[in-house]
Amino acid sequence: MRRIPVFLLPLLLWGCAGIPKGVEPVKDFEIKRYLGTWYEIARYDHFFERGLEQVTAHYSMRRDGGVRVVNRGYDPEKGVWKEAVGKAFFVSKPDIGRMKVSFFGPFYGGYNIIDLDSEDYSFALVCGPTVPIFGFCPVHPGWSSPPCRASRIPRGGPVLTPTS
Repeated sequence: MRRIPVFLLPLLLWGCAGIPKGVEPVKDFEIKRYLGTWYEIARYDHFFERGLEQVTAHYSMRRDGGVRVVNRGYDPEKGVWKEAVGKAFFVSKPDIGRMKVSFFGPFYGGYNIIDLDSEDYSFALVCGPTVPIFGFCPVHPGWSSPPCRASRIPRGGPVLTPTS
């Protein structure tokens, strides 16, 4: 088995916070408007979310200028809620919707907001360093549930379905 030299590890990890070729993050991004709880309405089924329902992501500011990320989902098979707490930092300027996020120590992945309802931040499309896209819908005061129906993204692309 070949081993990767330790000095190359940071270079490999740095690449995980990338953005797919040809994809651009949103501009004129306002983190203060993005903060709060968002419902996941569509996703590729990654191993860390497999089988989870009612998935949410909650974003709040950290004292160091980063963003605290709390991902939560319900595992109906085990009857328990699962939660992961992480941190995110902007890759370049804070008005560009491109961050790196970590849930596991020094390991960061790309968090790229590639579409966003800039008028009232009512939906967001997010991708990592590769093409899979996630759809999010925010929680607004007075809503008992999100205005969109949860679904998984088929291999052909995203499907976002409003409930009304």
